[in-house]
Formats: sequence, structure tokens, C-alpha cells
Amino acid sequence: MSKILIYDSFEKTKDNLISALEEKCELTCISNELEFQAEMKARQFDLVFLDIDSYGKPSMSLLERIHSKDPFLPIIMTSKSEKAETIVKAMNSGASDFLIHPISPTRINIAVDKAIEIRDQRFEIAYHRRKQDVVYDFKDVVAFSLKMQQILKSLERFAKTDSTILITGETGTGKSFLSGTVHFNSPRRKKPFVKINCANIPEDLLESELFGHEKGSFTGADKQRIGRFEQASGGTIFLDEIGEMNTGLQTKLLRVLEEKSFERVGGNKTIYSDVRIIAATNKDLVKQVENGLFREDLYYRINVLPVTLPSLRERQLCLLPLAELLLNKCCVSMHRDIVGFTENSKLKIQNYNWPGNIRQLANTIERAVILEDDHLIHSYSMAFPEKIKKVYEEPVHLDTWQTAASEVSVQTESLADQEKDLILRVLEECLWVQKNAAKKLGISPRALNYKIGKLGITHPHWRRNKGD
Repeated sequence: MSKILIYDSFEKTKDNLISALEEKCELTCISNELEFQAEMKARQFDLVFLDIDSYGKPSMSLLERIHSKDPFLPIIMTSKSEKAETIVKAMNSGASDFLIHPISPTRINIAVDKAIEIRDQRFEIAYHRRKQDVVYDFKDVVAFSLKMQQILKSLERFAKTDSTILITGETGTGKSFLSGTVHFNSPRRKKPFVKINCANIPEDLLESELFGHEKGSFTGADKQRIGRFEQASGGTIFLDEIGEMNTGLQTKLLRVLEEKSFERVGGNKTIYSDVRIIAATNKDLVKQVENGLFREDLYYRINVLPVTLPSLRERQLCLLPLAELLLNKCCVSMHRDIVGFTENSKLKIQNYNWPGNIRQLANTIERAVILEDDHLIHSYSMAFPEKIKKVYEEPVHLDTWQTAASEVSVQTESLADQEKDLILRVLEECLWVQKNAAKKLGISPRALNYKIGKLGITHPHWRRNKGD
């Protein structure tokens, strides 16, 4: 139920708004400016009706002050006067709409619904800068293994509830991917779906990211910021890698789960947000609890509907269908005309262990599409021959660099080609994280970075290659 604040000192026009909205909204009516400002500071509202005639001044200063403090708050201006210059000024000052008395109940409801819908869209635009990688129908998820089919049946049932879901599993098994499928098959599907990775944001900034902050609350906070929980109101928030969250934030999250309320950083206004939480982690939260790194009460609160996703090596029947799907997706984005895999490539995919799961499979196929000149992906374009797999199970030190390279390359290749091929393969195994690859190769990250530049190795996920 939307919370609406009405500022109107005229009984007739105020009663008209109340009559139109009281059945579907929680209304608060104020006729005094000081009381109005006090109410705005004390509570969070979804929409404000501001009667310009009640304010008693020709300026738009009150509207401008409200809009500057909370630019996402819809404000509908009302007046008995239909002066074009007043309407234009109000809209330019941040008003969502301008209604002229007398206003029909239908017009009032249309204005409210439209203003709140636009607010929700602005929330999504503010945080969804990239397209969501989501399958909208459970039937479109690749699930040929019995275990995966059973999990999808559970998730489809869970999607119809509002209970918290905890998805566990190894890195790259599709936790983030399936969280979107759950949201878009839930009663909240028309509301925002917000994803946040708790491991990717510095600890001191995560609280602001989740709950927002007020202007001046800390150095650099030059304006108010709406947090992810507020932005996701009415919808779903996906908290990836929740096991990385510190205990202080865990306490605040527990309150959100129990009371659906919080305060922005530096603020004292209690904000209410009806959000469904889907959490995910690749950590063993039971051990985290035993080690004092995760609150026991929060664990039980988020573990209402637990789901554990199987690794890719446990989904043998899904391997080739997934590879075909990822190949098609990659070819579309790169405008390549590759129609499938050779038999040897298929065998290589089936026989490999895939420690990085679906994410590693996707990266492997992406690289193969870049390297392949034929209309089929050949085995030599795939990144994981058996001998290389044995090489990178242990760190490859400098004194064995050339030996390892020569074992996995044909004689006609140059030494530089051998070196480049080895680096590419180890980077692929390490999911293109240079620090981890350098450790496996037995060299410093700086030395690896030099070799990457010298050999012209690039990857679209690396920051320096963005926009190339």
C-alpha cells in the first residue's frame, strides 16, 4: 500500500483527494507548512500532493526544497488556477504532474499510478546500467540432468512465495542467473529486480550501496543517494556472496528482514521497504557461523528456502547443450558464423573437469570463437588439453616454462607462440584473473603483466580493454 502525504489547507479539495485514494493508499493529511516539513523529515512517503494555493506564496521554493532533498520522490502539484507559466515552472522545478481543481477521482488515480510507475522505472534505470543476463522462463533453463531438473522444480515452487531463498554452490554454477528467473516468475515480476555483489564493493562503501546515504554524511557524499533496498521496494534484491558481508552489516540486514525498515547512512528517518531477498554464496555458512564470521540468527533467517546448485561436472548431460547455447550466444554478439563443434571438441568438453563451472565454459567458448577460422570449433581452439591440465595443477616455475610450453605445442610454432599459448591457457583456467595466473606460472604479477602486453593478449573483461 502506497504511503501518500497530502498538503492542502482547503477542506473541499482535500476531501476530494481522500475520497479518491483512501481505499488503496495510506494517507497523511497536513494543512500547516511546519507540520508538513516535520512529517517529511520523520517519515518516508511514496508520493506527495502539494497544493500551491495552500502554501500562500507565488514561489516554488517548497517544491524545489523537497525535490533537491529527494529527487526520486514524486510530487503532484494541485491548484485552482490554470496559469500556464505556473504549471511550466512547477514541472521544471521537479513536479511529476500538475492537476487543476476540481479533479475527478479517475484522474487522481491515474496521476498517482503513473507517478509511482515512473519512480520505479527511474530506480531501475539508476542501477541497471547493464542488461540483465536472465532467462525469463524456467522451461528455457538447460536442465537435462535429474538433479538440475529437481532443483528447477523447487525454484519454480519457491518463486510463488515471498520467503527468503539461499542459493549455495561453487563459483560459476549459475546462482545469479537463476535468481533472475525466480524473480520474473514471482508475483513481484513487475517490480524492480536489483543485483548486488557484496564481494565486489569495498567494506566501508557497502552499507551506503545497500541502504543509501544522506548528503554530507561522509566525505564525498555531495548529494543524497538512494540505496539498493529502497530502489528495490516491492521487488526482489539479490545479494550475491553474502558470506563476505561483515557482522555489523549483517545486523542491519537482519533488521531489514524482520522489520522491513532501515535508515540511510547519516540519516535518522526510518525507511520502509517491502523487498524479497534472494541470497547466494559459495562459502560454507555453517562453518562461517562456527568461526564467528556469520551471525547464527541471520543464517537461520535467510536459510528459509535453501537450494544447492550442482557443479558442472555433476551435470554431464547438460554439458553439450550448455556449450551449444553459449556458442550461439557468443556468435550472435561477435557476428560470427560458427554452427557447432567438431566431434573431438565435444569429447574435450565432456572429458574436462570444469573447475570454474559455467563461467569457465563460457570463457573457453568465447576464446575459441575468437581464434577459430572455420565454421566449426576445432579441438585445437579449445583451451584445455590433457597435458596443460596436468601442468597447471601445480605452479609452473620459470625453470620449467619452456619445457611445459614445448610439451603442449607443435614443433612448427615459435617460442613466442608457445609462451603465449601457455599464458592463455593458464589465464583461462584462472578465469582471466592475472594475480592467480601469475601464481600458477611461478612469476610475479608484474612480470605476467609485461608478457601480456608484449604478446598482445587481451580480454574484454579487463578494465583496460573496455570500450576497445
